[in-house]
Amino acid sequence: MSHVRLSQVTKSFTRGRNGPRVVALDDVSLEVAKGEVFGVIGHSGAGKSTLIRLINGLETPTSGQVHVGDHEITALSERDLRGVRQDIGMIFQQFNLFRSRTIAGNVAYPLKVAGVAKAERDRRVARLLDFVGLLDRAHDHPEQLSGGQKQRVGIARALATEPSLLLADEATSALDPKTTAEVLDLLSRVNRELGVTIVLITHELDVIRAVAGRVAVMDGGRIAETGTVYDVFAHPRSTAAADFVRGALRDRPSPETVARLRRTHSGRIVTVGVQDRTGFQTALARTFLEHGVAAGVIFGGVGELQERAVGSLTFELTGPAEGIDAALATLRADGVDLTEEEG
Repeated sequence: MSHVRLSQVTKSFTRGRNGPRVVALDDVSLEVAKGEVFGVIGHSGAGKSTLIRLINGLETPTSGQVHVGDHEITALSERDLRGVRQDIGMIFQQFNLFRSRTIAGNVAYPLKVAGVAKAERDRRVARLLDFVGLLDRAHDHPEQLSGGQKQRVGIARALATEPSLLLADEATSALDPKTTAEVLDLLSRVNRELGVTIVLITHELDVIRAVAGRVAVMDGGRIAETGTVYDVFAHPRSTAAADFVRGALRDRPSPETVARLRRTHSGRIVTVGVQDRTGFQTALARTFLEHGVAAGVIFGGVGELQERAVGSLTFELTGPAEGIDAALATLRADGVDLTEEEG
């Protein structure tokens, strides 16, 4: 059963008093299953922030429907929507903590607004601060914490009302790589141990591949493609997904790099997509050898997505032209993704 479902959602608005009509989301349909970590990735202006504001009811679509759990939130009154929002936690890039309140006070705030009795508030605050590893900092103020600690407070606060859905909007963009890894590990625990569904909005592929099971790639207000993280980025069908892989792995040579390589390598230059199967590189080497072709790696990058290899290797091939042609034909027939670099 879907926990979040968007059906043919469009969101447009007028920029300025007499400005042009801008389409932020264009006919977007998307489903997030209960209990999964779902990533939404896209560059600035792709429509990610508008998408997340529609899910928590801060924006209403121009057309289409948004369902969260059993509720069609696009059909709810503001009063009814407030009740649904208690089941949706939200964490932000800039933490949004109250400087005047202690750490415990920040986590308790949504409970106080919801009318939860003080004894229950105190119990939940202690449990959540212990969960995020900050129980000993309960009486400190936000300015006494590091960025990563502030985000952990933000996660504890988002979980205070015991939501079934957590929305993370660029939650690690302001953090260094080590702290990012710690926060992502915490989000994985939230999903695994508390069963909370997470929708993660980001422009960073490293964030998606660290915690998400499935991903939607957004481009120009539309969904370019959706699937498992491995399938989308190991075998991208859209230009947008391919761009993210190139940016993260830097595994395929640019035209400028190919031109530079040609100044020092006289053979034919071929880029081969790495396949996640046992013995792939050995089979590749055997194919070249059987056709009398010498193959040397001159560029490439291999990374990991969901514990599976992804990336590409660029070879200089030397030997008889007919042998190279035959080797490449054999590899293509075996389903190997390869590109002979022009120029």
